[in-house]
Amino acid sequence: MGVADLGLPVDVPSTALFTDHYELTMLQAALKAGTAGRRSVFEVFTRRLPDGRRYGVVGGTGRVLDAVENFRFDADVLGFLRERRVVDEPTLEWLADYRFGGDVWGYPEGEVYFPGSPVMRVEGSFGECVLLETVILSILNHDSAIAAAASRMASAAGGRPLIEMGARRTHELAAVAASRAAYLGGFTSTSDLAAGFRYNIPTVGTSAHAFTLLHDSERDAFQAQVDSLGRDTTLLVDTYDVTEAVRTAVEIAGPELGSVRIDSGDLLLVAHRVRQQLDELGARDTKIIVTSDLDEYAIASLAAAPVDAYGVGTQLVTGSGHPTASMVYKLVARAETGDAGAPLVPVAKKSTGGKTSIGGRKWAARRLDAHGVAEAEVVGTGPVPDRLAGRQLLVELVKGGEAVAREPLDAARDRHAAARANLPLSATQLSRGEPVLPTEYVHTGSGS
Repeated sequence: MGVADLGLPVDVPSTALFTDHYELTMLQAALKAGTAGRRSVFEVFTRRLPDGRRYGVVGGTGRVLDAVENFRFDADVLGFLRERRVVDEPTLEWLADYRFGGDVWGYPEGEVYFPGSPVMRVEGSFGECVLLETVILSILNHDSAIAAAASRMASAAGGRPLIEMGARRTHELAAVAASRAAYLGGFTSTSDLAAGFRYNIPTVGTSAHAFTLLHDSERDAFQAQVDSLGRDTTLLVDTYDVTEAVRTAVEIAGPELGSVRIDSGDLLLVAHRVRQQLDELGARDTKIIVTSDLDEYAIASLAAAPVDAYGVGTQLVTGSGHPTASMVYKLVARAETGDAGAPLVPVAKKSTGGKTSIGGRKWAARRLDAHGVAEAEVVGTGPVPDRLAGRQLLVELVKGGEAVAREPLDAARDRHAAARANLPLSATQLSRGEPVLPTEYVHTGSGS
């Protein structure tokens, strides 16, 4: 199943240069040494969650599948590498035929993860796997950070709809990925039409302050908007005087007015006053939408306010203070020789400063307590214990170079909601704390 099979209207361009220079120089040296063909296992994981976060959210898996599929060195790319003398001619010849032919396993998109969780495992020859490091990390680090922020905001919103409005606060292409990750994490719609076009996310929007300022009066602006978009539109009421704007809005649209949006001021106080005024004017079904630099803490502070939906921009697309998930891509096992049947041996970096890693090809499972609530993330090497066999987390994503796990974004969104609901209640607390599940490492004997 390809991108077109999911109804996605935009093709992904070549991702071959979404990588670091040293990935190619490593390849050149390994080719010359005769080690590039050794079977290798790389794993993506994070050593720690962002400060105060209780869980992480796997975001971007679907985009990784696109990136791997489109990692191709065409004539223009090869010409650039040749002109810059990045690598030698034998390496360029090898790259001309590059197609990832290995296997990828990983946590399914939307699943939660913890420090040490093998979020993704990439297996194949060293040469074909090492080239994918940068692009995989680029996608997973960005999308997982946004998805985690979105998840926290969705928990704080308590079921009220969330609108992603961050396109103007980040790079134009990052905005599309951020919208996708936000929807995955629990947002219900986006203002970004490119995200709606590419990923079929519901899009919303009506007007900004500029539309009100364009007209000779606020009444003229409201009348023009209602005449064009209907009575169920959303009118922005804080350009001048909120009380007067609400009165004018109801006079023009009547009790059928869809919503009013508040974008400034003391949102808690203003929302209560606007709700009271709307009810007194007979517009009891008119909803209140609030925006204005919201984050999960501001959303939580409005839990008791008569707010029906939130619009979030800057804090969402910057990960609410944590714009990366700090994931790394490490070689954890490699064959002793280049022979196809050569056994794998665990390898690991040994260093000070908290940058050590654990060698060996890993599996992961989530252990549940007697009530069916998750109580530990178990990560191990060797055979999976029988008691955990039915709780394994990694699924096959790519087999022999072909993606086998493409799915609609809504499937990942539903998965995340279920995964978050299966965590202890303290997972959704906004106060600082340790990861809600401990990570336990086990080694069950033979196996790499």
